[in-house]
Amino acid sequence: MEFWSHFAQLSSAVREFVAPRYRPELHYMRGPGPAYRRRVAMLEGRRQAPRFGGDVTLAG
Repeated sequence: MEFWSHFAQLSSAVREFVAPRYRPELHYMRGPGPAYRRRVAMLEGRRQAPRFGGDVTLAG
């Protein structure tokens, strides 16, 4: 009986090594990342006012 217990543990370990199971909790993203924040900041900046061009005059 002990042999089968060890055999089951060994076969489970080998299977996990060869083809690991997908565990979504290990890959869960907890919110938007830095790329999203940059993109939103860039879009919000465009919506407020143009940075260059238009009727901007330079002093001097």
